[in-house]
Order: sequence, then structure tokens, then C-alpha cells
Amino acid sequence: MTIRSLAGPALVLATTMPATAQEKPGFRDTPMLPGGQWRVHDADRPAPVVVAPAAVPGGAPADAVVLFDGRSTDAWRAERTMWPVENGALTIPSRARSGGENNLVSRQDFGDVQLHLEFRSPSPPTKASQDRGNSGIWFMQRYEVQILDGYRNPTYADGTVGAVYGWKPPLVNAARRPGEWQTYDIVFERPRFAANGTLLRPAYVTAMLNGVLVQNHQAMLGTTIWRQVAGYKAHGDAAPIQLQDHDSPVAFRNIWVRPLTAAAIAQDLTEQGR
Repeated sequence: MTIRSLAGPALVLATTMPATAQEKPGFRDTPMLPGGQWRVHDADRPAPVVVAPAAVPGGAPADAVVLFDGRSTDAWRAERTMWPVENGALTIPSRARSGGENNLVSRQDFGDVQLHLEFRSPSPPTKASQDRGNSGIWFMQRYEVQILDGYRNPTYADGTVGAVYGWKPPLVNAARRPGEWQTYDIVFERPRFAANGTLLRPAYVTAMLNGVLVQNHQAMLGTTIWRQVAGYKAHGDAAPIQLQDHDSPVAFRNIWVRPLTAAAIAQDLTEQGR
């Protein structure tokens, strides 16, 4: 009798568990969220797509496009000569060697992206201000986020590392010492244009430098132009990413991007949801 009384409830529990596991967790009687499609804690709302993160911090997740893995430069074309690779790093060659300005341009086009890269300014520094560790990330070959040796290096505020060049200084200076590897994690949202070329929505950038927020969903004025106010001119939905040659031996490694879907772009509340 004792054995049967212990086994009975266990058998009942085992037979009910599969049915419980098959039910969708959530609710179908909660208020509707703004937009009228889903309820709060909606049981029928689709689950997020699973993306495997990298095994090590800063590594490329499973859905990333790897632009530089420390070995191959196949994802890039150089305007003159390919930047050399040594010890897992890609380094800007001198213009005396390459024959002039020699930007590096991705072979693939991108629009809205999450980008990760690591860079290192030359050490010891031999120049100052804008000639010290200068490079830049040009999204769509138009919109620049500045790379510079910003460690104890006075320069104009909208030209230091972490700046939207020629427009917005970084919120803080989070630069490491020259010779140390630094990280950029950037979300870039491309501009939107009407069929007639009118700007509907500017480009936006959110940037973390060495894990510190330096641009927070910052609207961009338009195509970066030295010593001029940037402006927009209609263009396509995708274009290459460019790394700038400013005749300084800045090194790069671990470069990858994740093309973003429309769901990742900042969604403002509609009047209904305010």
C-alpha cells in the first residue's frame, strides 16, 4: 500500500507535464499595447530569433558579416595598395609607400548596421592634434565617426575620437593611451529619402568607445565635409563602409558588422501610444 500511494501521484504528474510544456506561456486577456497588434505579455507574440553570441567578448556573433578576422583582406578593396596585415592587425601604410590617399572600402554594401572594430593608435606618437593617430569610419562612404589618438591630445572638440566629425563632440573622452587597443561598438541608422529626394529621416548614430557611451542616438547633419556644414543628398539604401587613410599608421583588428532589420531601427511612439 505504501508503495502504491507514492507511485500514484508521480504517475499522474508525469502524464500531465507534456501537455503543460506545450502550452504557450503568456496571456490573452491583458490590455492591448500601442499599435493594436499585441497584448501585454501576449502568448501569441513571436519569440525573438535565436542568434548565438561569440565564445569570447567582442567576437563576431553567428549572424555577423566578418570584414576582418586577422588574416584575410578579401572583404575589402584598397583605393591604391592593400593595407598590410601583420600579427593579426591591418595597418594603414604611409602615403609615401602607397602613392597617395588610400582608403579601404568594403566590397559589400550596407545600410543599417551594428559595427564592431578595434583600433590602435601608433606609439609613441610623433605628431599632434589632427595628425596624431587620425582615421575614421565612414558609413555608406558618407557619414564619419572619428578615429583619433585622443589621449592628452588637444584638438577641436568635433574632431576628437568619438565625435561625429564636424558636428557633435563625444559626450566624454574615453580614449586609451596610444599603443593600446581600443574598441568601437556603433549602431548606424541610414537616412530615409522620399521618391523625390526629400529627406524624411536623418541618419542616426549610437556609439560606444571602450564600453563608454559617446554618442546616444545622435542625428547626423549629412555627408561629412571638412570645414563645411554637412548636408544631405539623396542616395541608395546601401553603400560600402570605408576606413579612412589620413597618413597615420593606425592599426585595426576584429572588424564585423550585423545588417539590421527594420525592427531594430528606433521606433517612435505614435500619437495613439503617447
